[in-house]
Amino acid sequence: MIDIKYTANVITMGRIFGSFLLLLFKALSVPFFLIYALCGASDVLDGYIARKTKTVSKFGEALDSIADLVFIGVMLFICIPLFVWARWMIYWISIIAIIHLLTFGIGFAKYHAMSFLHTYANKITGIILFCILFLYRAFGLTAAVCISCGFASLSALEELAITIRSKKLNRNVASIFSKI
Repeated sequence: MIDIKYTANVITMGRIFGSFLLLLFKALSVPFFLIYALCGASDVLDGYIARKTKTVSKFGEALDSIADLVFIGVMLFICIPLFVWARWMIYWISIIAIIHLLTFGIGFAKYHAMSFLHTYANKITGIILFCILFLYRAFGLTAAVCISCGFASLSALEELAITIRSKKLNRNVASIFSKI
């Protein structure tokens, strides 16, 4: 039996495992979508459980950010060859990645720690990125990319601005409008 104080972290590690498990299944197949849905549910569940059981920790916050990066990395690995990408889409995704790397570098230099933030904009972007395959099925690739990259751009720029402006690391800052 898992000790209650580790439950959220075990769920987060399950998302990392599930992300890699996605690589074993045909993209967009039923087993793929089942594992995909479990990964998405775990992203919501781990934080909820940590808050409800009062087991929120810096380690758990960092692990959650790592799990998000692994999931996004695996999904990029799967989706890049799956679709026919327009050049502007690749540029837009690359610019977002560069902003995130810049933010991470500035945060690491300032705080000597991983500085991924859990803002509302990042949470909304995470939900939208999770829904990108559903958006693709419903509206096509162009709309899915515009919607997801639009939100991802705003959240990346907000995270950069918060990192530059803040004097100390607060991974759980709600938004740029919060007291920094």
